[in-house]
Amino acid sequence: MEISVEDVKKISTSELMEKLSTSSNGLSSDEALKLLKIYGSNEIEESEQNHLKKLFSYFWGPIPWMIEFALILSLLIQHWPEFTVILVLLLINGLIGFWQEDRADNAIELLKEKLAYNAKLLRDGKWTKIPSKNVVPGDVARIHLGDIVPADIKLTEGDYVTVDESSLTGESLPVDKKVGDICYSGSIIQKGQMSGIVFATGMNTFFGRAAGLVSKVSTKSHLQKAVITIGDYLILLDVIMVALIFIAGLIRQENFFDILGFALVLTIASIPVAQPAVLSVTLTVGAMALAKKKAIVSKLSAIEEMAGMDVLFSDKTGTLTKNEISIAQIESCNGFTDEEVIFFAGLASLRLEQDPLDKAILDEMENTETLSKKFENYKMLKFNPFDPIRKSTESEIQYKDECKFKVSKGAPQVILTLINNEILKSKVERNVNHFADKGYRSLGVARTDKEGIWEFMGLIALYDPPKKSSKKTIADAKSMGIDFKMVTGDHIAIAKQIAKELDLSTNIKLPITFLDQPKWKAVKTVEDASGFAEVFPEHKYKIVEILQGAGKIVGMTGDGVNDAPALKKADAGIALSKATDAAKSAADIVLTKPGLSVIINAIKESYKIFHRMKSYSIYRVAETIRILIFVAMVILIFNFYPVTAIMLVFIALLDDIPVMTIAYDKTEKINSPQKWDMYQVLGMATFLGILGVISSLLLFYVGKVILNLDAGVLQSLIFLKLVVAGHLTMFVTRNTGHFWSTRPSGIFFWSVISTDIFATLLVIFGVFLTPIGWQLALLVWVYSLVAFLIEDQLKIYFARVLENNEFKNLNIRLLKNILTRK
Repeated sequence: MEISVEDVKKISTSELMEKLSTSSNGLSSDEALKLLKIYGSNEIEESEQNHLKKLFSYFWGPIPWMIEFALILSLLIQHWPEFTVILVLLLINGLIGFWQEDRADNAIELLKEKLAYNAKLLRDGKWTKIPSKNVVPGDVARIHLGDIVPADIKLTEGDYVTVDESSLTGESLPVDKKVGDICYSGSIIQKGQMSGIVFATGMNTFFGRAAGLVSKVSTKSHLQKAVITIGDYLILLDVIMVALIFIAGLIRQENFFDILGFALVLTIASIPVAQPAVLSVTLTVGAMALAKKKAIVSKLSAIEEMAGMDVLFSDKTGTLTKNEISIAQIESCNGFTDEEVIFFAGLASLRLEQDPLDKAILDEMENTETLSKKFENYKMLKFNPFDPIRKSTESEIQYKDECKFKVSKGAPQVILTLINNEILKSKVERNVNHFADKGYRSLGVARTDKEGIWEFMGLIALYDPPKKSSKKTIADAKSMGIDFKMVTGDHIAIAKQIAKELDLSTNIKLPITFLDQPKWKAVKTVEDASGFAEVFPEHKYKIVEILQGAGKIVGMTGDGVNDAPALKKADAGIALSKATDAAKSAADIVLTKPGLSVIINAIKESYKIFHRMKSYSIYRVAETIRILIFVAMVILIFNFYPVTAIMLVFIALLDDIPVMTIAYDKTEKINSPQKWDMYQVLGMATFLGILGVISSLLLFYVGKVILNLDAGVLQSLIFLKLVVAGHLTMFVTRNTGHFWSTRPSGIFFWSVISTDIFATLLVIFGVFLTPIGWQLALLVWVYSLVAFLIEDQLKIYFARVLENNEFKNLNIRLLKNILTRK
């Protein structure tokens, strides 16, 4: 039965349990299964577009309209060959686009399933982790620090929780909740631990009902901006060339519909119809490759951001270090013994869901037989768990029937605030600094006496050694041109000691060095530092913000609920393998295996993915220039159409097939951040395109003047040259070095060669085209291969010209003037 939030607020816990037919012991597995069938999965329903409707969407839009207009025009003027091939082009583009998007959606859904969150439920009388989608009304759930609340819950047990409801209510400040209050699905637990009864799931939750009101700010990624820039450049070229052809045709009194049909088809052949599908496939294939390397991508554009990352901030604990805390030393005081310090620290630890620190203390205590037996006489009445802001835990303990007292453990500076003894504080601080110099982290322990006055018991020195692989992976990151920095909440002396062991610079800074400083000073401090110590989560956010303001692409690792803002702010937010649900939901990339080496592997893979997208973009722009400018020049100069409309459609069709396999191509070894440098992309593409225009003009001259070929044969000759030479350009753009420096993948190589062979057979046997015979076809192949070798060599020289600063600055200003969007 459905119960409103207002009703739940008014009724008691027992009345709610009665309405939901449950108890404080939760549900059995059988009961939960029955309820799941009644209420459905605990998920927010997403409006899934009908497959047929999605398919038809590929025939609706500016580019499909252009193709369809050309199709209708061919029908009206009864150009049946053009009509047939344009129809095939329209269907193939639509079907390929639909198939690729559907494939991409399925791949991403599979990846998302690996990120599915769990809820802690009381099922069959015991606490069990169960996928959140299987939560049902009547379940008893436990929520604690770092959890995303899985459903609407009425709190029934525990002291308090502090909840971030900003994504639901827009309120930026967290809210404290206690017994009787309601926690809404989708909110994030920032402090505390409580239990409660689930009364609403899925679309019946407050979040489900308000889903339409909850929106995320969508900003254009660097990839989207690059695609827009490339599109602007090509459209500008197309408009200029088509306008010139149109004007020339009208002056020469050619048939208006013939000119219009040719102009439309030329536009279709020049504008990158398949570009969205190619980039989508490349990113999707890349996401699957990253998943194999234990990095799951929740947002495809994050691959591109990671490829361009300048700076990577890494947590120390658990990422650079083993997160296997051991007790190195105990320094007791005030007459307490070392064993008592450990014992009372154990009383301030939670046996259930132990974190590494609690585990180290409890293991040490249980290894001592007398302490283990002694523990049985103490009962925990209340427990306030650790949170990153307070940096301590506190327990209220009942000793037999004799007395109650409190015990706390945490950061020494926090525990010392409970004690009013300046001499003791000075002594403790000296010991803390002494431990820190050895790379030990200090834990303070205190308890209350019979009068409730706090007594400082002593310090526990903890050591978390660096992982063996950390030093190498940091060196790898540096060799890749990534500025690697360490962040930790530990004492600055510990951070410096660990940095020294990892061969990092010991230029570790405190937050005070960049907070509330002038922008230039804050940027310089953050850029120069090798790491930061004694940071709170909000400091991480500030660090990311400072560097982004300086134009850097920033990566940030995190695992806690309070890391979520920094992970969301970073260009590449990376949640560690044991991160909280809140951190995972905020991150762009989630690791499924511990350690820094996973991040390095993921970055290297992202370089390859980015390189494929960039090489395709260079090829696509170059190919457009080759066709547009060459065709326009021949029409204007020679008053001759070098290719027919049907040939242009065939070129567009044959281009689409091999470019779809670029996602599976091998790439050269890349070891530095990759970014969209439109000066380099458009500069190289324009150069290669102009080389293609010159090459095509020379062959046209040979065919028309020297060989004196008739019009039909000459057009077929040029058609074959545009296809073969254009496809060979793919082998030029796929490497920054010579074409032989990296072997292509089999699927890419044979897709290019097979389409070229198909085009050759078309012109030899005259299918839809004028036949040219074997000899002329061989001439085209030899000519194209020679042009390809020359083009590959000139590419190397021109790349050096592009790197010339004076030439570069002049052309960047020119490009900005042309492409600036008003």
